[in-house]
Amino acid sequence: MIRAMGHSIAGWLKTALPPIVLCLLIWTIGQTSAIAVTGQAILQGTADEDAVVGVVDFEETEAGLVVQANLTKAPDGMHGFHVHEFGSCADSGNAAGGHYNPNSVKHGLLSRDGFANAHAGDLGNIEVSRGKASYSATLPSLSLSDGQYPLAGRAVIVHEKPDDFGQPTGNAGGRIGCGTIALTKPA
Repeated sequence: MIRAMGHSIAGWLKTALPPIVLCLLIWTIGQTSAIAVTGQAILQGTADEDAVVGVVDFEETEAGLVVQANLTKAPDGMHGFHVHEFGSCADSGNAAGGHYNPNSVKHGLLSRDGFANAHAGDLGNIEVSRGKASYSATLPSLSLSDGQYPLAGRAVIVHEKPDDFGQPTGNAGGRIGCGTIALTKPA
């Protein structure tokens, strides 16, 4: 039997290995939980005359889903900005279906009205000035792939008019921009 510093290797492995394995396990769990789930939608115009170009980034955080959008080419003014139920931008964005509304509730502003009084996809408006716009919100309970309200695989739509929060969908008009939400860093 091999002895090192007065102890057998077998004895050392029995006493030292379990704490080392436990430390490695704790470190590994900490490393995987530090990796945030992220997603992105690349927005493009839904027709030749619609000049919408932009990116919407999503990141799951402890506070909720962080949504950040930047448009670099869009008509000036306020535009309805929603997550729709399907991820297809075909048929001028109409294949995206209606607003993402898993609870079958009335239309509203999710950040103000919550899930009881707004669709899970009711992000509100995005304001464009000189062709550029930005949007930022943290929305509790939304997620990309898990939970009650997952958004990955759905579409972000920019509408031609402002969302006036009227029923049933805010009177925001046609769809001028669309992008499918895809995971960029899964869990």
